[in-house]
Amino acid sequence: MSYTQRFLKEFNTLKFVLQNAKNILIVGHSRPDPDAVGSTVGFSKFIQKHYKAKTIVGCYDPFPDNLKNIIPFDKVANPRNLDLTKFDVVIGCDSVDRGFNKVIEKISKDCVTVVIDHHHDTLTKGNIFINDGKCSSTCEMLYHFFVFVGKEIDKDIANALLAGIIFDTGGFKHSNTSAQTLAAAADLIKHGASAAKANKVLSENRDVKTLNLWGKALEHTKFFEKTGLAVTAITQEDILKYKIKPGEMSSVASMLTTVPSVRAALVVYQADQNLIKGSLRAEKHGNIDVSAIAHQFGGGGHKLASGFTAPGRIVAQKDGTWKIE
Repeated sequence: MSYTQRFLKEFNTLKFVLQNAKNILIVGHSRPDPDAVGSTVGFSKFIQKHYKAKTIVGCYDPFPDNLKNIIPFDKVANPRNLDLTKFDVVIGCDSVDRGFNKVIEKISKDCVTVVIDHHHDTLTKGNIFINDGKCSSTCEMLYHFFVFVGKEIDKDIANALLAGIIFDTGGFKHSNTSAQTLAAAADLIKHGASAAKANKVLSENRDVKTLNLWGKALEHTKFFEKTGLAVTAITQEDILKYKIKPGEMSSVASMLTTVPSVRAALVVYQADQNLIKGSLRAEKHGNIDVSAIAHQFGGGGHKLASGFTAPGRIVAQKDGTWKIE
């Protein structure tokens, strides 16, 4: 069954809603990554180009400045500063349980809610609910909708979508990369997107300090042979020393999953004085649903990539090991 056949009802309904909307808010998740930025900005530009509605992109956290080099975005509004009752349509793109769930609590009763998400355990629903846990990214899902609508995908829209796809597939290296994903990426390149530029922007922070951090993380790695789980920790001292950004933590987990004996990897790091965060990654061949692990700590995500936040401190031991207190 083709993508359009699977979501024919939802796509037709969303197309009708966009044709009649006046004021649209498109919301990305907190701690936005390139898939969240690419999907919200790409969708906003698509609507501005082809429909009469006014759009605002919103997020509770700022978009990373470095992404402007590949995803041209303007001002991003904090939903706390908006009158949410003025919108007749609100759209949540990617990991909608991290921000969009708060927005829909404050909208008018007549507002149409739309959820577009590729996380299989999404709890937040909408009047239009487009959810596909097998799709590589929300940006890929939006590509299929844009093709269904049959309206032009210009260079800026193509770059926004391709950046999200490249990030969520690890540059097409993760097992969530399908033939459908590659076909979508190829078509976006035909529309003017630059895969080389996107890869450069998404990896530009990986300097010598980042490589040093990876070495430190490998030093701290514990491997549990019975389960195939590799676990490592990054202390607050490590983060300050190497001036590392949170987005690089998931890259450590992805790196560990490339080891043949590793079925899944967990990186825990000190996010605040008494708060730790965990980033989980798995490869398809490992047959481990890391979202089930994340759920045990109040987090979530999808089967191959998840995360959580929990109280605690990572304490380095004299023998080079670590523990969480």
